[in-house]
Amino acid sequence: MFNNTNNSISISVSDDESNDLNRIRARTRRKRKKLSHRTSYELPQYVLRLFLRYWVVLVFLLAVGLLVFESTRIGIKSSDLNKVPDLSGKDKESHSKKNEGNLNRLDPTMKVIGGVRQRCLKLLPPEELEHLDILEHKDSGSPVKKIVYLTDTDTSMGETKALRGNGTRFNLFTGNQTFAERENSFQIRETISVHCGFFNENGGFKISDKDKRFMQTCEVVVSTCAFGGGDNLYEPIGMSKASSQKVCYVAFWDEVTVATQEGEGHKIGENDYIGKWRIVVVKDLPFTDQRLNGKIPKMLAHRLFAEAKYSIWVDSKSQFRRDPLGVLDALLWRTNSVLAISEHGARSSVYDEAKAVVKKHKATPEEVEVQINQYREDKLPEDKRFNGKKALSEASVIVREHTPLTNLFMCLWFNEVVRYTSRDQLSFPYVLWRLKVLKNINMFPVCTRKDLVNSIGHVRKAKPLVSL
Repeated sequence: MFNNTNNSISISVSDDESNDLNRIRARTRRKRKKLSHRTSYELPQYVLRLFLRYWVVLVFLLAVGLLVFESTRIGIKSSDLNKVPDLSGKDKESHSKKNEGNLNRLDPTMKVIGGVRQRCLKLLPPEELEHLDILEHKDSGSPVKKIVYLTDTDTSMGETKALRGNGTRFNLFTGNQTFAERENSFQIRETISVHCGFFNENGGFKISDKDKRFMQTCEVVVSTCAFGGGDNLYEPIGMSKASSQKVCYVAFWDEVTVATQEGEGHKIGENDYIGKWRIVVVKDLPFTDQRLNGKIPKMLAHRLFAEAKYSIWVDSKSQFRRDPLGVLDALLWRTNSVLAISEHGARSSVYDEAKAVVKKHKATPEEVEVQINQYREDKLPEDKRFNGKKALSEASVIVREHTPLTNLFMCLWFNEVVRYTSRDQLSFPYVLWRLKVLKNINMFPVCTRKDLVNSIGHVRKAKPLVSL
C-alpha cells in the first residue's frame, strides 16, 4: 500500500541531464544567429548573380528609355521652333518688352585673350574723347581719284521710263544698267562713271529742300532708317559732349512710319527732331520692296550727305551706344582703314550663305540661283578669306570714310543688290573680290559689333509699298 500522506510528486533531475538541456538551447540559439547572419550576407550575392545573368537586358531597357526621352524632348523643341510666334496683342507686347530689355545698356562687351579679359572695342578714355576732332582726309595713293555718277543725261530716257512699274527692279531711280556697263564699272581707272542711284529727278526718294540744306551741313553722320512702319527709333547713347556738337544723327522715315510712330505717341517735334535724331521724311520711295528702299540710306550715304567726310550706318533693329568720334578713331584712324564692317558670325562662304538664305526663305531659290550662277561663271572662288579678310559680312554696322574708292565700292554693291537679291551678304564678297584695290578694310568681329550697339531685334514687319 502506498502512503498518501503527501499528494505532490517529486521528479529528481541529475546535473548531467540539466547540462545537456542547456547545451541544446545554446546550439539552437547559435544556429539561429548563424542562419540570420548567413541570410544577410548572401542577399547581396544573390542580387549580384541576378545582375550578372541579366545585365544585357537591363542595359537594353535603359537604352530604350533614354531613346524615348530624347525623342520626346527633340520633338517638343522642334515644334517650338516651327511655331510662328503670334506678335499680336499680349504676345506682341511681351515680345517687345523682352527685346527692349537690352535698351540703354552701356556695359562693355568683353573677350578673353590668353586668359586675360579685354574689351572688344578699345575706345579712348572719356577725357580724351572730349578732345577728339574730325580727322582730315589724306591722299592714300588710291588709283581711283574721281567718281562720275550717271544720270538721265547720259542714258536714253525712253528705255528707262518703260522700266518703271513693269516688275523689274531697275527703274528711274537706278537707271537701266546694262550688263556691259556693269562689267565696265569694275575696271579701275582714275575717273570712273557708274550708276549709283538718283538717276533721274523723277526716280523717287524725294527729300524736302529744308532737309537737304540740313544734310549738307553734316561732316560726320550716324544714320538709320525705317520704312513701311517698321522698327522703332532708339535714342543713341554713350556719346561725348564733343560728338554731340560735331555729329549729325539722321533717321530716314516714310509717311507710313511717321503715322505708325505717331500712333504710338512718338511725334516729331517742331524742330524736326525726336530726341537726338533729326527725322528726314522721304516721299515717293522707288521700290515696292522695303528692304531695297532701305539699301539707299545704308549704301548711298555719300549721295545723300555730299559734304560728309565720315558716316556710320546702324540697322534700325539696334541702338547705337558708343561715341561716334571714338568709334571712328578705334575702327578707322588707328587701324589705317577707310571702311569698317561687321563680320558674319555664322558663316564665311558666299555659297554657304546662299544655301542659308534659301533655307530661311529670305529670298526665292530662283533668284538666288541666278545670282550664284553668275558669280560662279565669273569665277568667284569659294575662299572664305579675301586679302586676309573674312569674305562674308553681317553689315548691320558700317563705318567708313567717304573717299572715291569707298564711294565706288558702295555704288557697285548697291547695283548688285538691285540687279539680284536684296540680301546684301551675298553680293558683298563678290564686290570685294572684284575690287581688289580696296584692301584697307577693317572686318571687325562679332564681339566688337555687340559693343557698338544694343541689339533689340525687329519689332514689326514693314508694310510693302503698293505700286500704283
